[in-house]
Amino acid sequence: MAEIINPADVLIDIDVTELLPKVMEFKTNGYRISQACAAYINEKYELSYSFTDLNTYEFITLRVVIDVDTEVPSISEIIPAAVFYENEMKELFGVKIKMINLDYDNKLYRINAKAPLGPKEGN
Repeated sequence: MAEIINPADVLIDIDVTELLPKVMEFKTNGYRISQACAAYINEKYELSYSFTDLNTYEFITLRVVIDVDTEVPSISEIIPAAVFYENEMKELFGVKIKMINLDYDNKLYRINAKAPLGPKEGN
């Protein structure tokens, strides 16, 4: 009979200043990035970075809640594939991510609207 694996799903709330050290810790421990996304909720950004342990299938999400004016350091120096997630956060939501290794300068998607999923002008 096949072994049944029931991995844990973990959510860790962190401050933006803890993002790079935590991402480096996960990479050092063999975790792989699974997804990263943004949401604009209650006039703040909620950023989620999810990592998976490929041996245990443990799924850990780092959640960072920031004000709309807060700058976020890019994780792309540590996780190169994050450039696409981060460009999406920047272009669709207006998240101020600094030092993205490959910054598409809001041209990843062919859209006319500026940050259509982020705060509306005048808010």
